[in-house]
Formats: sequence, C-alpha cells, structure tokens
Amino acid sequence: MTQYQHIEPGETVLRDGTIKLHGEAGFAGMRKAGRLAAEILDAMAPLVQPGVTTEELDRVVREMTLDGGAVPATLGYRGYTHSCCISINHVVCHGIPSARVLKDGDIVNIDVTPLLDGWHGDSSRMFLVGDVSLKARRLVEVTYECLMIGIEQARPGARLGDIGAAIQAHAESHRYGVVRDFCGHGVGQLFHDAPEVVHAARAGTGPELKPGMFMTIEPMINLGKPHVKLLSDGWTAVTRDKSLSAQFEHSIGITEDGCEIFTLSPVGRHAPPYA
Repeated sequence: MTQYQHIEPGETVLRDGTIKLHGEAGFAGMRKAGRLAAEILDAMAPLVQPGVTTEELDRVVREMTLDGGAVPATLGYRGYTHSCCISINHVVCHGIPSARVLKDGDIVNIDVTPLLDGWHGDSSRMFLVGDVSLKARRLVEVTYECLMIGIEQARPGARLGDIGAAIQAHAESHRYGVVRDFCGHGVGQLFHDAPEVVHAARAGTGPELKPGMFMTIEPMINLGKPHVKLLSDGWTAVTRDKSLSAQFEHSIGITEDGCEIFTLSPVGRHAPPYA
C-alpha cells in the first residue's frame, strides 16, 4: 500500500519509500532550483555547435551552477566525476562528458541538476548540432510532445500510470520505442526518491497523485526498439540496436488543480530549434 508523508519546513527527509508531500516552502525551494536548471540549459543553446567538446560544455555547466550559489548534484554522486550528463545520438542517458567533439548532424541531450539551498532542480533538453536529419528532428519533436502529454496527466486524483500510458500511446503511434530500463522519480530534498515514474504503463494504475508531490517526468524515446544496454563504464546506457534516442525532462509539483513545472525556460527555449 502506498504511504505518503507530509514534510514540514526544516524536517529531515529520508529515502524510506514514502511519497513526500510538500507545502509552500518546498514549492518555493523547487522554483529557485528549477529556474537555475532552466537558465543553465538556456545558456547551452548557442554553445552546442560542431567542434565543441562535451567536456567544455560540462565546464560551463559547473561554472554556472557554482555562480548561481548551487552545487552540481551529479558531482561525486556514486563516484561520478562530472557536473552533468551529455548523451549523444544512440546514447539513451548518463553519457559522460569527455574530449569527444560534437559533429554536424548529432543530436545531444544535456541533463543538469543544480542543488540549491537543499533542493534539486533536475531537467534535461535535446539540442541539434548543425544540419540534423529529418528523422532525427522528428524523433526529438515527438519526444518533447511525449513529455508535455505526460505532464498534462499530472493532476490530483489521477494515477501515476496515467502519465506513462499517455506517453507510451503517443510514442508508439509514431512507431518509436519507449525505454523501460530508466524512469522518472520523486525529487526535492533528495535527488532520487519515491515514486518511480515509468513512461510505459497502464492507465488507472499506480499511486494516486496528491498535492505536494514532486517528481520528474523524463521520457526516453528510441527511433528503434526500446531495449538498452549499459557500457563497461557503468554509467553510459545505449540503444541495443544503435538507433537514435532522445529525452526531455522536467521537474514538477502537483498542485490543488493541476501541476507546476519548476524547470520551464524563462526565455521560451523549451525545445529545439532554439531561436
């Protein structure tokens, strides 16, 4: 049976399997952390160009995070040594920044999580590098649509499965594969918490959504089959069939009459191409 826990300001939060319900203090904290995440991703748009290395982008993410009064939540997380994840083409998620140079035609996901005043602003966006193929652009467009369609289901009284069912139906209507191996998650004072937010599900199933719940929705959509494999570095997940993969992520909070997106771009850079 699903257990919920009301969190009071200043209360120590543990990863104990309960779904946390937050008040206005929590919403205020997530707005600040989410806005910083969005501003960092906004700044990536003009930088993601052919010839740029992913480690250079990681450096900018780290500097902007620190300048914003936060720390990168990924830095030191389970031994991870970078300030963001950067996933290119057939990399599904958790790509490690390196000396790799971006090339014309690449599609790139950048995933950032500034930890600001105890709150995690977790978000990712896709970026197009130079002249990108039509099939790759369409995959990115549909993946963004999947994210927003899933968010539309996030309201009090709905079930968690409603989110995944809506995402799955839209992706599969385009004959894309929905990754099952990774999912969204509860977020807030903890980087990863209950509940797991799966992106392929049956409507009407799962925990009830209640005001005060914070979570990420982050569908990973493959041009081919949904299956993935983990590389020997222990982090990088790639498509088994080497097909392209795309992902978008927002952190949201359930309100009394719907949901609030904490990580919206303040300048309208929601999905590429970014003007």
